[in-house]
This record gives sequence, C-alpha cells and structure tokens, in this order.
Amino acid sequence: MQTITDKRPAGAAFPLVIAGAAAGAGGVGAALALADVDSPLRAPFTLFFLLAAPASAIGATLRGLDPLVRPVLAVAGALALDLLVAQAMLALHLWSVRGGVVTVAALSLLILVSTLTVRHAGRRGRGVTREPGRSTRSQE
Repeated sequence: MQTITDKRPAGAAFPLVIAGAAAGAGGVGAALALADVDSPLRAPFTLFFLLAAPASAIGATLRGLDPLVRPVLAVAGALALDLLVAQAMLALHLWSVRGGVVTVAALSLLILVSTLTVRHAGRRGRGVTREPGRSTRSQE
C-alpha cells in the first residue's frame, strides 16, 4: 500500500482558490454582458472582467519583475487597454457593451498567447540540461 503525503505548506492552495474564484467571477461578468441579462450583478462582474482579464495577461508578460511592482503595472496596463479600446470604438462609432467585452477578451487572449508562445520558444531553443554537458533532450 502506498502512502500519499502532501508536502506543501498548509496555505499553499489558498491562492489557487482565489484565482479560481476570480476567473469564475470574470467569466460570469462576461457571460452576463454578452447575454444582455438584466441583473444587478452584471455591472460589477463585467467591470471585474474588464480589469482582471487584461491585468492577468499583462501580469503574465511581466514575470521577471518585483512581485510588488508587477500587479501595479498589470492593473495600470489593463486600465490603459480598456481606455484605448473604448476610445477606438467611440471614434469609429462602433461602441457597444458586447463589442467592448469581446474586444478586451480577444486582446487579452492575444497578449497571453503571445507571451506563452515566446516563453515556450525560449525554453525549446535553450534545451534543458540536468548535468553539465548532458542534455535530457535527444539531439535533433
């Protein structure tokens, strides 16, 4: 019989729970805005989505910065992205709540995917070594 132990500290799962709850609230906000549901929760959840989606994508891009500076820059970047989307939509006479939510979601996804692609390409190009002179990947 195998004994399974968890060596993580007691509060290690708490940030994951917070992140999951934030993703759920943002998803509910986006869904309520896209479905045009008349609810008192629509405005705060949609606003949370419009701030959290780009902030998390920008925060993933700023991985190498100080942990206290990174959220400040991510939220500032999210506000700038939201304002630029709103300004562009107003200037083009295309303003709608649904269009704004979709545009912010698409730009956030684009930022996140490009960050993950660059990060993955950087790892792939370096090769992973465990011992000096020996690579764990096969030589191609």
